Amino acid sequence: MKRFAKFLFLCLALGIFFGVIGVGAIGYGLYHFGRGLPEYDQLTKYEPPVMTRVHAADGSLIAEYAHQRRLFVPIETIPEIVKQAFIAAEDQNYYQHPGVDFQGIARAVVTNLKNLGRGRRPVGASTITQQVAKNMLLTNEVSYERKAKEAILALRINRALTKDQVLELYLNEIYLGHRAYGVAAAALYYFDKPLDKLTVAEAAYLGALPKAPNNYNPFKYPERAVDRRNYVIGRMLEDGYITKEQADEALAMPLLARKGGDAEVISAEWFVEQVRRELYDLYGEKALYDGGLSVRTTMNTTLQQLGERILREGLRDYDRRHGWRGPLSSIEVGEDWTVKMIKFPRPKGLGDWYMAVVLELDDEAATIGFSDTSTGRILLEDLTWARAYIDVDERGPAIKKPSDVLKIGDIIAVSPKEDAKATDKLFSLEQIPEISGGLVAMDPHTGRVHAIVGGWSPEASEFNRAVQAYRQPGSAFKPFVYAAALDNGFTPADKVMDGPFVLTQPNGERWKPSNYSNRFYGPSTLRLGIEKSRNLMTVRLARAIGMEPVVDYAHRFGITDNLMPTLSMALGAGETTLLKLTTAYAELVNGGKKITPTMIDRVQDRRGKTIYRHDERACEACNVEAWNNQEEPQLPDDREQILPATTAYQIVSMLEGVVKRGTGVRINAIGKPIGGKTGTTNDSQDTWFMGFSPDLAVGVYVGFDTPRSLGKKETGSSVAVPIFRDFMMEALKDQPATPFRVPEGIRLVRVNQQTGEPAQRGDRNVILEAFKTSTSRLTSNGVLDGSDSSFAPAATGTVPDKTIRSGTGGLY
Repeated sequence: MKRFAKFLFLCLALGIFFGVIGVGAIGYGLYHFGRGLPEYDQLTKYEPPVMTRVHAADGSLIAEYAHQRRLFVPIETIPEIVKQAFIAAEDQNYYQHPGVDFQGIARAVVTNLKNLGRGRRPVGASTITQQVAKNMLLTNEVSYERKAKEAILALRINRALTKDQVLELYLNEIYLGHRAYGVAAAALYYFDKPLDKLTVAEAAYLGALPKAPNNYNPFKYPERAVDRRNYVIGRMLEDGYITKEQADEALAMPLLARKGGDAEVISAEWFVEQVRRELYDLYGEKALYDGGLSVRTTMNTTLQQLGERILREGLRDYDRRHGWRGPLSSIEVGEDWTVKMIKFPRPKGLGDWYMAVVLELDDEAATIGFSDTSTGRILLEDLTWARAYIDVDERGPAIKKPSDVLKIGDIIAVSPKEDAKATDKLFSLEQIPEISGGLVAMDPHTGRVHAIVGGWSPEASEFNRAVQAYRQPGSAFKPFVYAAALDNGFTPADKVMDGPFVLTQPNGERWKPSNYSNRFYGPSTLRLGIEKSRNLMTVRLARAIGMEPVVDYAHRFGITDNLMPTLSMALGAGETTLLKLTTAYAELVNGGKKITPTMIDRVQDRRGKTIYRHDERACEACNVEAWNNQEEPQLPDDREQILPATTAYQIVSMLEGVVKRGTGVRINAIGKPIGGKTGTTNDSQDTWFMGFSPDLAVGVYVGFDTPRSLGKKETGSSVAVPIFRDFMMEALKDQPATPFRVPEGIRLVRVNQQTGEPAQRGDRNVILEAFKTSTSRLTSNGVLDGSDSSFAPAATGTVPDKTIRSGTGGLY
């Protein structure tokens, strides 16, 4: 008995001894391996890099920005079946252990001892928490030292974060193959589904991937993938996450993986690049590419695509009017012509056109060949436009046969002929235009930009002419001179002398502006002056009211902040951008309210919290759980009134006359209320049309990047107007013919369109003229011809500075 007691005492002593040694060893291990470990508490604030997605107003995806393809999903929105699949596959005791599964470690130790000397990779017993520590704080080094550090960090992480927080990090961070990081991106890539649409079998497959994504690639190794998936299904059944019936059904399902994830992206490069720049300025590079922002833009996909197509057609039409500048290059046509074609670099800006080489010529057509050895033909009728370019105002002789344009071996651009059958293999000759331009379409009431096109092709040039190009607007600036005059006592029916005007400048030079026609038309109403774009009337009007109001209006409408107070500026000699000028016209048609152009409606962070909103007006009545036919909430109108609504309507009415009877008469074909103004600068270097319907403002600019003449007969009316007309024709085709809204304080009076006097029986060309109810008279009080005594404005008060202004110009 005593011997047995001694034996027990010895065992106890040895146990205590080895226990102390073990505790000491563990303590030393924790001290040794725990030194210099990364700060685990950074995980409490960690947010994995997530792609930013940009959407059009209708929700269409238009851009993605990311260094890694990852979609962040909060843990509370990840379906239970997905969580359970990963826990069953990777960490069966996840919710029970303290970050390290000691039973699993024991099993791994036994297995590794058995494998000693067999050359096999050591197996681990990493928990989900340990994988988070390894993936986010350590390296992938295979060593016992890294495993020790991993375990220590896991224990610390388990104390700092909840189980759900760790699982959220894991499921959003884990790499699952094919550039897919996180379960949301993987679900889209492998099954083209959101997480909440996954079946048990599909969730189990995702749970199978962390082990070795490349080894279980369903497209390369479908049998391995199915075996691993079935293993996970078995674990889910064993752990009680699914029933026997669910498991049998999942096991019987084929692995129907299909490559998704690359969502259809609407091509809108001009618009998207402006949004990208704005997001970069607002939030910086890291937030843009890794912040997981969800951006809702103002882009109308229909109008954006329409604008790109119509502007390209307009630039192409202008380019063709001025002749053929020659082929892209030439080659010797031999047996190896296809090899030469393949090697020839594709020109930037070619778009969806094709490159071809001329193989044969006859009197009726040119036979062309493509790099894929196929052939086609260009008929003579599709070559007649290609008279040789001599200069901007002159072309070569008419085309009578294909050889007048092409030679065998010429490399040319072609497009399929639209009205030909595919089997005919007929093509049209094309050339990339040298000219460029821009188009902007916006909501005049909110400033939301629906479309923005910056040129022929962003591939050819990323310079955005709608936003970055500062050019002279010419006569497109005149409405703001007339607005200043109407606010200073004039009416649309008042008369101004359209006659010679000469100004001697301080340096002795004489400034002598002229009308485009080089003719004089005598006394004419303000309405007629703007409809026919009379320069001499505009100069006299600006001289009468002084340039200070004109400078002020240019500033308050956002056209320019530093307009020189010289008379030439009244004719549009100052510089501005297409976006700024379109915004100014929008402020005319919206009743004189200030708006800020925007391409972004709203930005949300990765968790759905709105961090930016363009419309900052409060609307408590908008936050309702259900719609019960209550009245729509009325939002406050906090827009600044920068022009009296009555004056704004008078200008709108006069600009409607430009379309009905003036320089924009080609737009009448639309058959709906439209207003606007042409603009052409000296030597026809810049051409514009700025216009609007009651609910859509559109600006068009066309010109060469390095300013030069478009041609003697090219004006805003011939170049920009057709683009505006074709765009509005399609944009408004399904819209009702809404008339322009008449504000309070306006009375419409029947007048003679030519004289501006009240209409008499038998008068022709009678129109409704807009007068302010505060105006006491309806007839002109003389003619403004330059002498102060010849004209008195309709309203009382003083007319601002009338002194002569020096300046240069002569724009029309």
